[in-house]
Amino acid sequence: MNSLRSLCVFGLVLALVSPLPAFQDKALLGFNRESSARQQRLERRFDSLLKRDNMREWMRRMTLRPHHLGSAYGKQNAEFMRGLFRSWGYDAQLEEFQVLFPTPRTRLLEMTAPERFTAKLAEPQLTEDGTSSQNLSEQLPVYNAYSIDGDVTGQLVYVNYGVPRDYEILTERGIDVKGKIVIARYGGSWRGIKPKVAAERGAIGCIIYSDPRDDGYYQGDVYPKGAWRNEGGAQRGSVADMPSFPGDPLTPNVGATANAQRLRRENASTITKIPVLPVSYGDALPLLRALGGPVAPSDWRGALPITYHLGPGPSTVRLKLEFNWNTVTAYNVIARLRGAERPDEWIVRGNHHDAWVYGADDPVSGAVALMEEARAVGELAKTGWKPKRTIIYALWDGEEPGLLGSTEWVETHADILRRNTVAYINSDSNGRGFLYMGGSHTLEKFVNEVARDVVDPQKKISVSDRARALRVANSGGDERREARDRYDLRIDALGSGSDYTPFLQHLGVASLNIGYGGEDGGGSYHSTYDSFDHFTRFGDPDFAYGVALAQTGGRIVLRLANADVLPFAFTNFSEHVERYAREVMQLTDRMREETTERTRQRSDRTLEMISDPKETFVLPAAQAAVPYLNFAPIQNSLARLATSAREFDRAMNSAFASGRALSPEAYKTLDGVLIQSERALTRREGLPRRSWFKHQIYAPGFYTGYGVKTLPGVREAIEQREWAEATAQTDALAQTLNNFAVEIERATAILRSGAAGR
Repeated sequence: MNSLRSLCVFGLVLALVSPLPAFQDKALLGFNRESSARQQRLERRFDSLLKRDNMREWMRRMTLRPHHLGSAYGKQNAEFMRGLFRSWGYDAQLEEFQVLFPTPRTRLLEMTAPERFTAKLAEPQLTEDGTSSQNLSEQLPVYNAYSIDGDVTGQLVYVNYGVPRDYEILTERGIDVKGKIVIARYGGSWRGIKPKVAAERGAIGCIIYSDPRDDGYYQGDVYPKGAWRNEGGAQRGSVADMPSFPGDPLTPNVGATANAQRLRRENASTITKIPVLPVSYGDALPLLRALGGPVAPSDWRGALPITYHLGPGPSTVRLKLEFNWNTVTAYNVIARLRGAERPDEWIVRGNHHDAWVYGADDPVSGAVALMEEARAVGELAKTGWKPKRTIIYALWDGEEPGLLGSTEWVETHADILRRNTVAYINSDSNGRGFLYMGGSHTLEKFVNEVARDVVDPQKKISVSDRARALRVANSGGDERREARDRYDLRIDALGSGSDYTPFLQHLGVASLNIGYGGEDGGGSYHSTYDSFDHFTRFGDPDFAYGVALAQTGGRIVLRLANADVLPFAFTNFSEHVERYAREVMQLTDRMREETTERTRQRSDRTLEMISDPKETFVLPAAQAAVPYLNFAPIQNSLARLATSAREFDRAMNSAFASGRALSPEAYKTLDGVLIQSERALTRREGLPRRSWFKHQIYAPGFYTGYGVKTLPGVREAIEQREWAEATAQTDALAQTLNNFAVEIERATAILRSGAAGR
């Protein structure tokens, strides 16, 4: 909470919600009343089997040594998990891929003027953190994976978060980064965007640091006293251009098996064009303190004890990086529990297991919750219960460098996954706090129903009610009213940053991403301090939210596996797409206004230059007029979609209200249509300039990375002022929505004819 007022509002909302979710028998989405009662009894048995001590012990064991991609302990962890799954009754295997994974050989960052300074590039060992001083030879040092080799020297320029708008502001101040080295703070976008944009603007190198305003003492006490990043802590991470495509940089669109055809490294487009290195704010301080030039805008200033200047210079730095460009083995753990009635319909549940160093929070907190969930499901199966559909649990390797394990698995098995996969459910890090839900809006109604049936371990209300209270407290106006009154909480659209990406955005598999957090502090992310000691002090000390995640993921998996009819619903999806379309149309109006204002500014500046020729002025860049685009095709397709979605809901409600079951053949046919419905939201051609991304509703932004762009083909064409492309993408989106409506109408017809036929 950011204020006393929001705390008061939050407390008031909590006081108004029901004390516990009701566990009375009720019809669940996709179940009739009788099967709903059986399902709820099964879930209560499932809850009784969950043991938090298992999660603590597994985390302790898995974080004893560094377990990054390609490490000896990473393989040992994979073998350990495979053994557990087999003991729980699963058919569990390791599936291997050969992937490119660079590790540093040389790292040098020094300031050569106006004074000399050499960055430490090392995180301090702490007696309060037991593993920070252990296994030092196995720890990956602070670096960015998929930076190129390089040895560059140049004046420094501070570029704030290093996103495109920041460079526009620098240009307006007459500052050019061509031939310079830029320093950007973490935040504002995914880290890989920073060197990408810097290279496009002519920079020769990039340094990224964690500013204490965003991740350090400005936020709270630093580690080990508190959870936040200390002056020596630094954030490792990948800088591959994942908005182009994730996975192994040398094998786009095909699995990185041993005999796969590979690109030459110099032709790998997702490797950076300039060298890039992350540093602590302790290492960044001398570099920034030596900068001259204009004072940075107020919202560019961090919390270091300096006046923030932009440069360029007089701070001049040398950045030298060399890497071992090795091919290593990624080990995915794949465990199957075969379905008894519809074995060719697959529910896939995943979390990654690799880390940058010890990875207690990221990813082991999520991995052990998944494991305990899977153990309890296995215990249910040992009593004679069998799921209708096949359940697959996956622990992915190589997520941290670029979603390697999941992407290569998806690319290798793309055809059968397109045919069989019902949904993919992802988690990653987990901690104390509030439920996060993101994903396909075809599953929004379903996941909200699940959230209403899980009890928050602290407040003893449903995790849905607690999440709603937070949204009400942190919003205002129309957003607050909606957060309070809308029956289903909105779930976020997904961009990228975890292993749902290849399922959702490449294959078109309906996906969810879930986890808890918000009260678990910060500062350990991608550092050596992401340790068992840090997590059990600040993350989730008693693993209560590990249990909550297992209950949430377990209900999602069990309901999808057991439902009479897959619990997809389309009115929520239709509503969201209408909102996204309004945003795109409003975007063109706003751009028109901005273009008019920029033209006025150019005229004013030109007059100033004429009246005072001795003064130096920088004219805002001229922009072409924004044309009026024809959005009628999208509006027409949205009208059809809304009607189709309402009719499907009516047919589904009628089918279950009547008490008449569909025939087995109708159930199977209906499932097949529903499984393929999300596929209809993809196009074989993919998005412009990045054909790997097929989904037309959700994609990571080309210049945001993790951040989502909805209706990305149309939206990004408009943002980049590619007007012919915007027109073409508008037509393509309209056709995609029509194709989706056809699938919904097919499902509706099956429901009506199947019910009538009985």
